[in-house]
Amino acid sequence: MRRKDRAVTDSTEIQSIISKADVCRIALIDDDLPYIVTMNFGYKPGNPASLYFHCANEGRKIDIIKKNNTACFQMDIDHELITAKKACGFGMNFKSVVGTGKIFIVKDKDEKVEGLNYIMKQYTEKDCFDYEDKMLNFTTILKLEIDQMTAKKKA
Repeated sequence: MRRKDRAVTDSTEIQSIISKADVCRIALIDDDLPYIVTMNFGYKPGNPASLYFHCANEGRKIDIIKKNNTACFQMDIDHELITAKKACGFGMNFKSVVGTGKIFIVKDKDEKVEGLNYIMKQYTEKDCFDYEDKMLNFTTILKLEIDQMTAKKKA
């Protein structure tokens, strides 16, 4: 990170940024082109920490992941435009998290339920739900195991 003065290194503060984010962008590599998509997500702390996502059972994301499961992710919160008299004086306050890892299609039913519960916890603060088998069959759960992540803020 170029601006060390903006680095967030406290794990509690990083988790606070993640908990306040309402979407996560994941970037994948489609042959030699980047592909980015905004998704709902759930965060599971640990070693390694993980992000869970849900999607349809087929589509471009799934095709890309089957060929290359390297991924990058990004989320940001607390945007505030800072105005000035001159255009070059404008700025933006923010907090963000960026990282990389490997993304996998979850096959195990119990882990699919765990992933869905982390996603639901992100938005409801509840983490125990029942899911119909029919719904589980129509839903793909993706798990991104985080290799590294950094966070920064400008306030």
